[in-house]
Amino acid sequence: MPYKEQKIEKLFYTIGEVADMFDVNTSLIRFWEKEFDIIKPKRNKKGNRLFTKQDVENFYIIFHLVKERGLTLDGARKKMKENKDDTINNFEVIKALQNIKSLLLEVKESLG
Repeated sequence: MPYKEQKIEKLFYTIGEVADMFDVNTSLIRFWEKEFDIIKPKRNKKGNRLFTKQDVENFYIIFHLVKERGLTLDGARKKMKENKDDTINNFEVIKALQNIKSLLLEVKESLG
């Protein structure tokens, strides 16, 4: 039986890694952390922020609402409080459709 290397998931991400994921400055990550109470990073002994996978997923939702859909911070905060489940479901549907689109574009490119 051949050895399959397992993908290693990180438990915590630094603020720099999170900023790189979204191609934004670390100051924006700190700002969103203050503005949205759903983001609660852990801190190490030095005081550095350590974000969990759940925090990163929340950042994806906030990024989608603010940067892609164009909502204000107040609008995004209100949407997260009022319809958090609907917002998450809509985001997951959009993410799945984007994955399907990229897969279809790869197939089209390989055929043509």
